[in-house]
Amino acid sequence: MQSLTPTVKNLLIINIVVFILNTYVINLTNGFALRSLLSPEFAPHQFVTYMFLHGGITHLFGNMFGLFMFGPMLERMWGSKKFLIFYMVTGVGAGLLFSGIDYFENSQIKEAAALYTEYPSPEGMVDFLSQHAKGLYQASLEFLNKFEENPNDSSYIQYSIQIVQGYYNQLINIPMVGASGAIFGILMAFGMLFPNTELFLLFFPFPIKAKYFVTFYGLYELYAGIQNNQSDNVAHFAHVGGMLFAYILLRYWNTQRTNFY
Repeated sequence: MQSLTPTVKNLLIINIVVFILNTYVINLTNGFALRSLLSPEFAPHQFVTYMFLHGGITHLFGNMFGLFMFGPMLERMWGSKKFLIFYMVTGVGAGLLFSGIDYFENSQIKEAAALYTEYPSPEGMVDFLSQHAKGLYQASLEFLNKFEENPNDSSYIQYSIQIVQGYYNQLINIPMVGASGAIFGILMAFGMLFPNTELFLLFFPFPIKAKYFVTFYGLYELYAGIQNNQSDNVAHFAHVGGMLFAYILLRYWNTQRTNFY
């Protein structure tokens, strides 16, 4: 703990305290997790506050371990003020990229749900679920079969509309939490500034240079985000956003040669 730098130490303490408060004292997720731009629960302050909330002890430990491992070296090189600015910019940037892609994807689902609500039918419901909610499609097969047998039954029609609208409402109200975007930004900076530093990873039995590890990890996150597996609850584009904003900010600082005191 003596090797920790001031900002890293304070960030660790804040994240741990907020986790304890959120878990055992008061629910902070409702008002401070990042919601979809389409959600009535969205508020601008969530681009900052979501970074200090975590979904569980494993989620918290993973992010804080990354901060503990890579943060102090960057803070010693930059100074506390510059490191804090970097941490906040990459965290907010991660939320912005995630929210932008989420808005684009969910806007399409919103339009499809509105179209189905106006023209409900068994065929239309099959199209909606197969294109936008494959997991829900499998779970609704029994209902779909009955709906096809009774396409004009008002009870089936209304229930199908509830399913479609409920799915959309559920999507736009899934909270996004965690410091992962900022941590991936730190990882990106470490790979750019110390590219030949060899890392020893638990899941990889050989040393790997930081530049290769960061590149492979970034490509994986981009791939996983594009795949958009509905059973995957990891915000991969937030990770990509943290790395992207880290790259942009480091390039900007390199050209501006900004001093921080």
